[in-house]
Amino acid sequence: MTGEDTGRPSGAPPRPWWLRALPLALLVFLVLAQVIPPRDVDVGSLLAAVPPLAALAYGPLTTTAISAVVLVLVNTPLVTVHHSVASRITAILLCVLSVLIALGRTRRDVQLVTARSVAEAAQRAVLEPPPATVGPVRCAALYRAAQSGTLVGGDLYDVQDTPHGVRAIVADVQGHGIAAVKTVAGLLGTFREAVLDEPTLTAVADRLDRRLTLDAARGAAGPDGGELFATAVLLEFTPDASALHVVSCGHPAPLLIRGGSAEELPVDHAPPLGLGLTSLARTETIPLRPDDVLLAHTDGVTEARDATGAFYPLADRVTAGAPTHLVTALWQDLSAYAPTIDDDVALLALAPTRLPQPPEPREHVPDT
Repeated sequence: MTGEDTGRPSGAPPRPWWLRALPLALLVFLVLAQVIPPRDVDVGSLLAAVPPLAALAYGPLTTTAISAVVLVLVNTPLVTVHHSVASRITAILLCVLSVLIALGRTRRDVQLVTARSVAEAAQRAVLEPPPATVGPVRCAALYRAAQSGTLVGGDLYDVQDTPHGVRAIVADVQGHGIAAVKTVAGLLGTFREAVLDEPTLTAVADRLDRRLTLDAARGAAGPDGGELFATAVLLEFTPDASALHVVSCGHPAPLLIRGGSAEELPVDHAPPLGLGLTSLARTETIPLRPDDVLLAHTDGVTEARDATGAFYPLADRVTAGAPTHLVTALWQDLSAYAPTIDDDVALLALAPTRLPQPPEPREHVPDT
């Protein structure tokens, strides 16, 4: 709880100003209405309504202080006109109940904020933003979950520096929201292990496919059993970032942004992961230039619609720029284009920067 006793724990959204001002304004109004002539209106019962309002806006300390003021006023002949034992007892009970309500509400809010903080930390641990630079590749990512109140949904991305070069993934698993987080966590763990061990992207795809197949088999015996699949695009930069290897498993093709224009990479789409068909996956190799930018995304971007129902034309609206600027500008444009975005959105921008070549050894010329 904050030192100002606002009735909300640290990290909770602030309460509306009008809600905090309402009990104080009502208290002042009733006192003035009783003090200023003519003083022929009994406001004792109305004063008793101030502590419950304070309990909705403040913590127990401030609610206790306001309740004490109300009890003093109720028992002051200058303010109230008619006194009775019943009205005094009612006022006391309302004040005590208001303090208890404020105390209980504050404790509940602390528990809710703690639970939310733990959940957010767990979700961030599952899907961490990539570093600004991974090996010879600059990176930037953006994620927006469709389900309100969550940070992770059914999309995922990751970038890892490996002995085989910088490898990245963008994928879209079956389902949305919290129900898909377990699958996302499993795929990310498998990807981070496979990219270190497997020599090819198709072998990495095999590992991911097997993970989904095993998860689906385990779930088939439980209440959530059934088919489990995910679309994914796997990327691999050569060690000098001069070329890109791509494997697509039913996922939208990444965009290559070069010279101010954007085009989809010519990739061969294999079936999604989890269907046991990764043997059909093929690796495409694309030569790269130092100023190229790769943009991988999920279908939450291209399936967003404007007010007329037209899909978002990603290739026409993406702008060239550094990865961080690119994903930020793209999200702002997408948010303005589509009134509502009902699917998870993941963006991963990668810009290769070729490593400097080591100087050629000079031939030693003996002194004469």
